[in-house]
Amino acid sequence: MNLATPLKDLTIVAFDTETSGAYPLDSDLCEIAAVKWKNGQIIDTYQTFVKPTKKMSDFIITIHGITNEMVESAPAVNQVIEDFYKFISDSVVVAHHAPFDLGFIGYEFEKKNLMLPTVPALCSSLLSRKLFPESKNHKLQTLVDFFKLEKGVAHRALDDSKACLAVTLKCIEKFGWDKTLEDLLKAQVVRLEWKNFSIYSLQDTSVGNAVVSAILSGRNIDLSYRNDNDHRILTPLGVVRNPDGDYIVALQPPEPEQKRFYFKRIVAAKIV
Repeated sequence: MNLATPLKDLTIVAFDTETSGAYPLDSDLCEIAAVKWKNGQIIDTYQTFVKPTKKMSDFIITIHGITNEMVESAPAVNQVIEDFYKFISDSVVVAHHAPFDLGFIGYEFEKKNLMLPTVPALCSSLLSRKLFPESKNHKLQTLVDFFKLEKGVAHRALDDSKACLAVTLKCIEKFGWDKTLEDLLKAQVVRLEWKNFSIYSLQDTSVGNAVVSAILSGRNIDLSYRNDNDHRILTPLGVVRNPDGDYIVALQPPEPEQKRFYFKRIVAAKIV
């Protein structure tokens, strides 16, 4: 897709994921859905449950309402991720709080040896903040009320995909349909390149490889943070690739609270 393409000529795929937890590596997808828009209308939809590798907690179930029984007979993610990859091909994707979804989906693309898309993603949250700052906040359901859109079931992937698309179209309508995808990406300010959410590229560094390996094997890491003498034994829970700086979410016993440790401040890391 050419970044000079006028917005009115785009194929847009709005998508959403529901997951078994907050972070890739430690948690899994449990639902993927998307709607495809072109020439002023939705032309296709995609939805599937995914069976996580571990049982979901009661806390997570209260968020999205997807029970372990609902996904018991669902396919594994490696059985469906290529179909989703084909669904979004030749389109620009948009999600609400897109970095979360890109982190989970991008990792599954990599595990399946699928090349990460080269067209940057859009984020309906970032666009709405730029174009509709008067909204009291930019949560998806708040924006549904703000724009008086049809309400679906919150935190279910297909209905949230439809809401995301509707919010995005409102943003583009205000921005101008005659402008280009590159113009809209610049207006979004934050450039959401798929490659920047790669877990595999993170493993190209010794620190990144140690952290990812520790999470996958359920082991602790010895982290030198800020300087060689600042050693911390951590239980890493997840990795967040973020435009504002990649970080580890970890526990530092005996403290019970999760903390963030930014990669740019890590001097060294090894599995213990």
